[in-house]
Formats: sequence, C-alpha cells, structure tokens
Amino acid sequence: MSDTTASLTRQLGSAGDLQSVVRAMKALAASKVGEYERSVRALEDYYRTVELGLGLCLREGEAAVPKVAPRGRSEKETLGVIVFGSDQGLVGQFNEVVVDYVIKILATLSGKPKIWAVGERVQARLIDAGLPVRGLFTVPNSVKAITPLVGRIQIESEEHRTQGEYASVYVFHNRPRFGALYEPVCQRLLPLDDQWQKELAGVPWPTGSLPQAVGGRMAILPALIREYLFISLFRACAESLASENASRLAAMERANRNIEELLESLHGTFHRLRQSTIDEELFDVVSGFEALVQQQTSERASPNP
Repeated sequence: MSDTTASLTRQLGSAGDLQSVVRAMKALAASKVGEYERSVRALEDYYRTVELGLGLCLREGEAAVPKVAPRGRSEKETLGVIVFGSDQGLVGQFNEVVVDYVIKILATLSGKPKIWAVGERVQARLIDAGLPVRGLFTVPNSVKAITPLVGRIQIESEEHRTQGEYASVYVFHNRPRFGALYEPVCQRLLPLDDQWQKELAGVPWPTGSLPQAVGGRMAILPALIREYLFISLFRACAESLASENASRLAAMERANRNIEELLESLHGTFHRLRQSTIDEELFDVVSGFEALVQQQTSERASPNP
C-alpha cells in the first residue's frame, strides 16, 4: 500500500511540474501573439500613407504601373511563389494546412511555379508534395527579425524577376481568424492588379489640395511600389507568426485541460487510497481492542485454580 501511495505521489509531482511548464509556454505564446498582432496594426497608418501616394501617382490620366514580363516569355509561364511556414513544434497541422492550400491554388493557375520557402519544415512538405523549391529562408523569431528577412526576400525576388525568370509573384501564409485559429490565404503581389490600381486612383485625398511630387509622380512610383511590397511581405510574415503562436496557445490550453483532468483523477485516487489505508488501520486498532477486551473478560470469568 505504501508503494502505491509513493507512486501516486511521484505521479502528482510530475504532473504538477509538467503543468508549470505548459502554463509558462502558454503565457509565452499569448505574449507572442499579441506582439505580432500589434506589429500588424502598427503598419496600418503607414500602409494607408503608401496607398495614398500610389493613388496620387495613378490618378488624373497618369500611366498605369508598368508590368515587367520575362524576356521572350509569357507572363503565365513561370510563377514566383513565397510560402511562409513554421519551424517550431506544438503547432498542429500548421505547415500541412498552408501547403495543401498552395497545391489547391497553384492547380488553378497556369504556369510553372518557382517556390521560396520560409522554414525548413514547410520546405520539406513542399518537396514531399512534388513542388519545385528554389530557395529557403529562416523563420524569424521576433518582430525585429522580420525586417531583415523581408529585405532578403525582396532582393532575391527582384534579382530573379529582373533577369526575366518570372513576372508574377504570389505569397502564401496563414492568417489569424476571429472565432478560429487561422486560415490560409494567398495574395498576388506582382503584377499589380488593374482593378486595384483603378480603386487606388479613385481614393479621395484627405485634404482639399493635392501635394506636388518632386520630379513628377512617375519618378516616385517605383519607390512607393517597393514600400508597398515591403509592407505586404512584412504583414504576411507577422500574420503567419501570429497564427503559429495562436496554434501553440490552443495546444497549450488543451494540454493544460488534460493535465488538470489527470491531476483531478490522481488526487481522487490518492485520497481514496489514503482513506482506505486509514480505515484499515482503524479496523486493526478496533479489532485489537476488542480481542484484548475479550481476553480480559475471559480471564475474569475463569475460576481461580
């Protein structure tokens, strides 16, 4: 009985230690989710400014954004694809979900994809699916690490695009969703959508007088497009990381509930066993007392020799 009690005590201690670890990971994941979501919200004003600048360049009969097509090729022949994944554990089907979505969307597009993966695990999933992975980037572990990553993606993507390897660029990632953990999404970064350009050109300027662009509107258009691409990639990366930590947070919540149920069961078993041990000890004491009383009664009742 003492061995069983000692074993339950050890199990309770181990479960309690594990619960402490889970709670710490849960708090860290919740903190990270908030950090990445705040970084996305912080981009909104800047993104609005860039949109207003693009709209100003595209209005009043200005030429549309030029589309750079591969030399001697059709725009539909080759697609540049960027896929954001996760290299951390305890994220469930995070990489599988985005890869399945990539396969689904690419099946609807005409052209041969050239894929850059952000994360070794999502790269492995893409290769297993038979998709051509051209390059690999490391998943950032903080908001500060997103900017250098986006810069490297822009440099490599632009280098291959200007060499005429492709004209279209698509980005795939998981996005946080209200009422659920996340959902996979796709955005075409290049070429800029004609309808989107028309909508931008129709956005009213917030003041009564339009600003003047030094050197002409079309002179600053490339810089604004680069900023637009930077913001789009930064947002995609931050949303992917927020989704990753939301998935981990949900996993930790499930683990915490399971540990609480286990602790409740172990405590119940331990208390029943302890009560059973006390009952047995009391029974032994009562039985011994009754035997002693019977012996003394017998001795008094027996005649003296």
